[in-house]
Amino acid sequence: MTDRRLWSYRDIAAHIKVQPDTVRSYRKHGLLPPPDHVESGKPYWYADTIRVWVANRPGNRGRRS
Repeated sequence: MTDRRLWSYRDIAAHIKVQPDTVRSYRKHGLLPPPDHVESGKPYWYADTIRVWVANRPGNRGRRS
């Protein structure tokens, strides 16, 4: 099953237990995948996009999301 819910910076931050500004910094430094959707200038990612990113990001080493 595919999770096509769109997540904001706040949703991503809650998922990985950091502040939304940290997620914004990840994007600024190219550490976040490109947004799946942009609405009114605000980026959004599919939940599945972020889950794959979390599973594959450096330093994850088996951490569960």
